[in-house]
Amino acid sequence: MPVVDMSLDKLRVYQGRNPRPDDFDEFWDASLAEMNAIDPKPDFKPFDFPAKHVDCYELTYTSTKGARIYAKFMKPKHIVGKVPALLFFHGLSGNSNTWKSILSYASEGYCVAFMDCRGQGGRSEDMGGVPGTTITSPFIRGIEGKPSDLLVRDMFLDTAMLARIVMGLDYVDENRIGVYGGSQGGALSIACAALVPEIRLCAPVYPYHSDYQRVWEMDLDKGAYEGLRYYFRRFDPRHEREKEIFTRLGYIDIQFLAPRIRAKVLMATGLLDTTCPPSTQFAAYNKITSEKEILIYPDYGHEGLEGHDDIVFRFLTTLPTL
Repeated sequence: MPVVDMSLDKLRVYQGRNPRPDDFDEFWDASLAEMNAIDPKPDFKPFDFPAKHVDCYELTYTSTKGARIYAKFMKPKHIVGKVPALLFFHGLSGNSNTWKSILSYASEGYCVAFMDCRGQGGRSEDMGGVPGTTITSPFIRGIEGKPSDLLVRDMFLDTAMLARIVMGLDYVDENRIGVYGGSQGGALSIACAALVPEIRLCAPVYPYHSDYQRVWEMDLDKGAYEGLRYYFRRFDPRHEREKEIFTRLGYIDIQFLAPRIRAKVLMATGLLDTTCPPSTQFAAYNKITSEKEILIYPDYGHEGLEGHDDIVFRFLTTLPTL
């Protein structure tokens, strides 16, 4: 079996290297309280798209720090009673993709929302105003300020606010919600399911934002994680603040949010992944205590996994549409 990381046996018991902040739970409880105090003022603007069986909307809403967040939203044209809903999240630097990309789910009777991450390739606002460097990886944004200044903290809360809005629609069954994404989107799926424990299904694919210290120790702080190398070379070249920095990143490390998940989880990883190393993914997966399964692709890295989109479709559509 190809190996770029630990053996599979070791991966299945690995618990991570990054330090967990002592006040991690208090931090996220306070962050959720802050989010819940916000009036999101959701606006659903009809969008003209040639789909016979669904209605399309451009959704914008207010999240933390006053940012207006954008998402594509589809719902079935003819709804009787309440229907399930799915939340989708994109990879690093991307956006909510095309309307066609979510049409297959909406055509099957699901409401679907696909969120643009703030500060990346879509239409969500990035309000800025954080101290320190703003270059390269998103997890470095705000690293010199308070933990609440971390950009990724707000991205995680944006997902929870989206869930709150969609679950509050009078035609959506709040007990039938699923989340899905790959890489950064996988991290956001895990974060959303952790911060909104009512979510029923979670389908992360090779999730990002996990076990930052392990990435650095593997000399893989490049690409998606290049912010680690950039930051230490420019701002702490002798690593005098190494423990402090990794502990601060622990506030936005999904492995520590994972125990909050109550959803059924279907995760996937490629054992040749050198972008989000398998051990970092297992650090999160091994902390999930709800029903779960991980699908292993031994000959794949951080790339499309042959046939996995169909597997995810089968998994997410186990939420009955009645």
